[in-house]
Formats: sequence, C-alpha cells, structure tokens
Amino acid sequence: MTNTRNLFPKGGRDWPDLQRDIRARCADDVDWQHGRTPLFVFRNDQETYEIGRNAFFECFSENALGRKRAFFGIGSMEKEVLDFGLDLFSAPESGTGAFTSGGTESIFIAIKAAREAHRDLNPSHRGETLNIVVPITVHPAFDKAADAMDLEMRRAPLRADKRVDPAEMQKLIDDRTIAMVGSAPCFPHGVVDPIDELSAIALDAGIWLHVDACVGGWMAPFFTRIGRPTPNFDFRFEGVRSISADLHKFGYCPKPASTVFYRDVTDLERATFKSNSWPNGPFETATLVGTRPGGAVAGAWAVLNHLGTEGYEDAARRLAEMTDRYCEGISAIEGLELWSKPDLSIINYGSSEFDIFVVAENMVSRGWLSGLTREPKGMHAMMSLLHDGSREEFLSDLQECVYLARSSPKVESQLHAKY
Repeated sequence: MTNTRNLFPKGGRDWPDLQRDIRARCADDVDWQHGRTPLFVFRNDQETYEIGRNAFFECFSENALGRKRAFFGIGSMEKEVLDFGLDLFSAPESGTGAFTSGGTESIFIAIKAAREAHRDLNPSHRGETLNIVVPITVHPAFDKAADAMDLEMRRAPLRADKRVDPAEMQKLIDDRTIAMVGSAPCFPHGVVDPIDELSAIALDAGIWLHVDACVGGWMAPFFTRIGRPTPNFDFRFEGVRSISADLHKFGYCPKPASTVFYRDVTDLERATFKSNSWPNGPFETATLVGTRPGGAVAGAWAVLNHLGTEGYEDAARRLAEMTDRYCEGISAIEGLELWSKPDLSIINYGSSEFDIFVVAENMVSRGWLSGLTREPKGMHAMMSLLHDGSREEFLSDLQECVYLARSSPKVESQLHAKY
C-alpha cells in the first residue's frame, strides 16, 4: 500500500482559509449535533456549553502541571472541583482526589494505587503476577492498566439482570488479588453492579474495591435526588476504596476532564509518581500525564458552579424522561426488546427473531451511527440530551429498518461490534 506523506507546510495561511479547510474536512462527519451518534459527545444545553467553552478559552494557555508554582487560580479551581466530587460521593474527611484527563487515566492510577497498597501489605509478592477481579462488562481501560502493569484479569459472569454476580467474583479472589471492580453503570448494558454486595466481599477479603463511575458518576446522585430509583455506589459503602468519574460525560464539562477519588489520602500518595533522578530536582504528579490543559479545569469549575444542584437536578429530570420515552418507543416496535432496564441513560436492545445488526446496517445507511454489543447481540446508545430532538425521527427510522429485517429474517449482517 502506498501512502503519500504530507510535506511540512510553508505556512502563511490565515484563519478564514484554515477555517474553511477544517469545515470541509468535517463535512462528512456524523451529524452529532442532531443526535445521530450514540456516544462520544454530551451536552446539557447551549448556555452550559458556552459557559464551559468560554471558561476553557479563558485559561487556554495555562498548564495545570504548574498549579502549585505559577497558576494558582487553576490550583484553586481544581481543588474546588475535587471538593465538590468528594461531597457528592459521600467521601469521609480523609478522602481526596485527583483531576485527570479522562476515564482511562483515572482508572489507571487507581489500579496503580491498589497495586502499591497490596505490595505494602505483601512485600513478598513484589515481582510476582498479581490479579484484579472484574465483571465481563468492565471497561477495556482496566485491560490497558493490567497490560502495562503485568496484571492478570479475572472476569466474572453476569446475573440475568446483566449485573455482575458477586458470588462468582468471590470465587476468583486469591491471595494475589490486588483489587476487585464494579461499574456504576457498566457501559454495555447501562446497569449498576451490586456495589453493596461487592463492598462486603472486599471488606471480608481485605482487598481494594474500585468503582468505575466514569459514565454516570456525576449524574447518578442527581437521579437519586429527583426520586429516581438509582442504586447507590459510592463511599457510603465502607469497602469502596476508589471511584473514577468523568466530568466530560454527564458532568457536561469540556473535554478532557475526569476525576478519581480515594477514601484516604495515603492512597493518593500510592498513586502519585515521584522521581528525583535528574538535575532539576524532585518531580511529582498525582496523574499519569504531566502537562494538563488549564482550560479543562476552568471549564469544569465554571460548569459545576453554573449548574449547581438545581441545574443538575433539572438535567437529571430531562435526561430520565427522555430515556424513558426512547425505551417506551423501542419496546413498542414489534420484534424488539430491551436487554436490560437502564439505571441511567445507556440503552441496549435487540431481537430474538432476526439479526439486529441488519437493522443497524440499515440505520447507518440513513445517517445514524449505531452502537453495537456482541453478547447479547444488540444495538446500544449512551443517551445524551442531544438525542431529545431527534427521538421521533430515530424511532420512525428504527421501525422501518426493523420491518425490513423482519421481512428477511434469514439475512445476516457482516457488521462486527466495536467501540
């Protein structure tokens, strides 16, 4: 295969020319602004978007790596964001956290802390293969962390309600287990694992329990506050040692912004990278990356202060109502069924009559990007308020595509599920 390499530009292009080029290159992107992608983008309302965007560019050049030495405003905003999360997740006074650039980073450093905690208790295990016990629905970020740290992944099956089976997880624990994981909610099926039961197992076994709340952590507590039955998952359960939660998903903050919280400050120390090997003296970060965009911190701080409790409760009401309408519309289409009842706003559905991927192919031909799951075979969407205005059009197209699939039930799709 030949690949023509682009030569370094001579420069001299002005902004109008560059802007036209950018827009031309993006012209064939999926129309995310009108709800045609089932993931990647999140928005509450236009005002919140603009506040986050303005705050981001207000601190566009600042580097959060220098928050303690140069950019004190970024440091103060970061502390407040973390304080807000500690309050939201019922953390004890000993709790603390770190502002990261995404869920993968939050997960990575939490698992690093868990590994170090295990090594502190079991120094003879240093250099040996350790393991983490996870649901089969756990995010691949844990595989990435395990790959980098030479950890074995032990995967437990689900109950009929698509939540992990705690008894099966318990069977996988041994003296080399550094941590067990539960999701709130899991990405494939949108349900919260039984964190209360996992907490009891973790306490009994004396191991770390991490809760991955990257998808819904900053929204789930507000579902509870508006009276929506949503399982608890946070530090109120004594076995929970750390929580990852993305601000740039249902916190509606500008990317890249995530958080990781620890029950105790000593665990943050375990996650922290420290070096004193070069001429410039000690180097220390509580995150995997060094440089972090100050704009992301400012954007998150501004959005959290703009919305506050009342704003997030309003968003929770609208998101819950919209998700219910989608679920009702999908369930009303003959041949379709929900594979699980969503705890928040991730929906997963399919059919026992025909290949649901055929429906997905037909939806793609109509301009809808389809999320897919392979077990069970299904269509998938992480619902955002961007999807509200396109609901009727989506359900109408979905019904027509289901009709086509049901008309030829023996036809099989060549699509494969991928993130």
